[in-house]
Amino acid sequence: MTFEKTYDVQNNNQLVIKLPTRFRFKKKVRVIIEDVDEDRDEKISLLKKAATDPMFLSDIAEIDSDFGYADNELK
Repeated sequence: MTFEKTYDVQNNNQLVIKLPTRFRFKKKVRVIIEDVDEDRDEKISLLKKAATDPMFLSDIAEIDSDFGYADNELK
């Protein structure tokens, strides 16, 4: 089982992790601490917005159209 979640470090430099109930009877878990690039969350947010941006979707459709014939040559 894998559980991944990003947490904020508290002022006292401690971290409290509440495990999901599916870990209730586990005797050991592995914890890996990795610093998070704070810009990453912002980038992910922008990518999610792009998925509904009309201009971005139009550009993707145009690129798809441009390469549609080339893709058919492989078949």
